[in-house]
Amino acid sequence: MAKKYHLFEVYGIELEYMLISKDTFKVVPKVDELLTKKAGELTADIENGDIAWSNELVAHVIEIKTNGPTHNTNDLAEKFHDNVLEINELLQSLNLQLLGTASHPLMVPNTDTQLWKHSYSEVYALYNKIFNCKGHGWSNVQSTHINLPFYNDTEFEKLHAAIRIILPLIPALCASSPILEGRITGFRDTRLEFYKNNQKEIPELTGMVIPEAIFTKADYHTTIFEPIKKAIRPYDKDKVLDQHFLNSRGAIARFDRNAIEIRLIDIQECPKADIAICAFIIEVLKAFVNNEFCTLKAQKSWSHNSLFDIFNDAIKHAEDSKIENEDYLRLFGIKGAKTANAVWKHLYQKVKAKIDKSHHQPIELILEEGTLATRILKAVGNDTSKNNITNVYRQLQHCLQNNSLFQP
Repeated sequence: MAKKYHLFEVYGIELEYMLISKDTFKVVPKVDELLTKKAGELTADIENGDIAWSNELVAHVIEIKTNGPTHNTNDLAEKFHDNVLEINELLQSLNLQLLGTASHPLMVPNTDTQLWKHSYSEVYALYNKIFNCKGHGWSNVQSTHINLPFYNDTEFEKLHAAIRIILPLIPALCASSPILEGRITGFRDTRLEFYKNNQKEIPELTGMVIPEAIFTKADYHTTIFEPIKKAIRPYDKDKVLDQHFLNSRGAIARFDRNAIEIRLIDIQECPKADIAICAFIIEVLKAFVNNEFCTLKAQKSWSHNSLFDIFNDAIKHAEDSKIENEDYLRLFGIKGAKTANAVWKHLYQKVKAKIDKSHHQPIELILEEGTLATRILKAVGNDTSKNNITNVYRQLQHCLQNNSLFQP
């Protein structure tokens, strides 16, 4: 059993990147070759000091993550960036390079997808059989995950309540997927638009993305895990799939390691941006857990349906999403309709002093110049030719290599 930690005592961060051909700019399914180059033999998991590397569902995506729990986020941007540089160096001989953002803008999943064929492949194969993973919601998604610990039911209640309140706002800070297959989709967070529906065959797995108002382990098992187990049974005769793995809500309770994993964050152009966003979200959650904005009772009173409505609008409009639900705004101490961006600016002023100064500039750039999706759209303009989109995203590769934010 994993060691248990108290609220905000440690953190776990995961970042996902795609492998791109330098020549064609297509995704290339060679994560196995990358891992072999690093380890000297094919292995699905590599420990590289404070950061670990591993494969994902599709063979063109690599995940890099904190190697176990870490006690602060202040030096993580540099540690992740060091690993990005090392990976890009290893990829040189393959003529490949990493790319951030939540979705490749030109990928055609039906022809470009290859699933991971090595360890754990039986799980991925079963998923593919049930859901057909050759779709944008499965094979063209890169995200940032934050793992936050809880010690017992009392801490789970506080943490789950706070996370549920914040989830609807996340696309307004993190959207980075406005273009698919060379077309502007109309959603700034297209990854999450697909996320809502890509397990529609078994709706119990994702629910309404925003988790139900559940605040104890026993209730979580009854309300979420038991329906998942029942729904998957006809598809999973050999009981290959684990309930924690199957639960696909936007924040999932991992009782196997006493943590909640937040999964709605689109990955950005560089670790500097990703870790700043993580630090910001963590401080806002701390403030909610400490009842600095409203009571625990007020946080717990929100149904997932009401929170979903706010979330759904933010998927489309990101920071420009208009929030008119005054009861929701009151949770933050705000009166009158506001944009989601105005809510984040309000939260930033409240918690800024608690955030390490190294994170201020990236957060402030996002709040002033818009989500990465907005900045990408500004750069692309009216020219959605393959050449222009590729040129913009090559600039994003440059940002990743240099750990700098994108400013069109």
